[in-house]
Amino acid sequence: MSKTLLRVVCGCRLGLFFTLVSLCFVLSQSGSVIGQVSESELNQLARDAASNRNAAATKSAPNTDIDFFTLMVKGGIFMIPIGFVSLTVVTFVFDRWIGLRSGKILPWGLRRSLLQAARQGDLDPRDVYRICGESSSAAAKIFRVMVLKTGRPMPEMEAATSEATQRELDKAYSNVRWLNLSAGIAPLLGLLGTVWGLIRAFHDTTQLTAGQNRADFLAVGIYEALVTTLAGLIVAIPAAVASHYFEGKITRVFGAIEELSAELMMRLECYEGRTRFEPIGRELAARDLLHGGAIATPPIAATGLPNAIKAPKSDLRPRTSRASE
Repeated sequence: MSKTLLRVVCGCRLGLFFTLVSLCFVLSQSGSVIGQVSESELNQLARDAASNRNAAATKSAPNTDIDFFTLMVKGGIFMIPIGFVSLTVVTFVFDRWIGLRSGKILPWGLRRSLLQAARQGDLDPRDVYRICGESSSAAAKIFRVMVLKTGRPMPEMEAATSEATQRELDKAYSNVRWLNLSAGIAPLLGLLGTVWGLIRAFHDTTQLTAGQNRADFLAVGIYEALVTTLAGLIVAIPAAVASHYFEGKITRVFGAIEELSAELMMRLECYEGRTRFEPIGRELAARDLLHGGAIATPPIAATGLPNAIKAPKSDLRPRTSRASE
């Protein structure tokens, strides 16, 4: 009995010993596995946290880029008339850029020919009329009117020349007035659109519920309302600059025309009360006032044009001008 009990006790002890050894081995292996898994999971969690922080920072950072065309669309219905004004500005800028070229108002060839004719000595009005007939510029029209008044009193010649100059000046300046109008009306349209946008923004703010953010909603309405003012200034500033440039160019060119016409009138003053000229085709016919009739001569061979009438040199001899007297 004692031997049997002893064997049982020894067997239990051996079983308990092997059980404890097995348990220690299992625990050591599972601990190492648990440590490895926990480290990898921690690294993954750290990476996920960093990516989440970057995403949150990207979402919370304000977008500073402004799409110009999208912003223009948000300006509302008042962007339509501002757009029409901008088309008007572009159209008349190109029109005046072409129409106010020096070759169309005071061509260099015409100016050089008239100056040469005026500085050669005795100026024949028929030469001036012939030279101007070869050009369709504004200066040629003015000088033709001046020559047709040769022989009449100087105040009458000056008045006719001044009227012709004013007519051509009005034609040159006519389309520049549209640029002045555009420069004045574009900011007003922009301001009108801004005022209307502010009224609409404040009105919509009053319709919000208690849970909505009124400040953010109002800020969006205000910056969209200011778009029309920006558009109006974008149109008005180039229009004002172009208008100033073209006005200065018109002043310079017509100032040169007035200087040249004054020099020609000084040369033509000697015919006052002596000889008058009447147009026949593309030439002038001289009528001697001292003899009371027209003087007909054969056509001028130099021009090769028919029906050209020229008075004898003795009859068209210029008298001493008033300045020399």
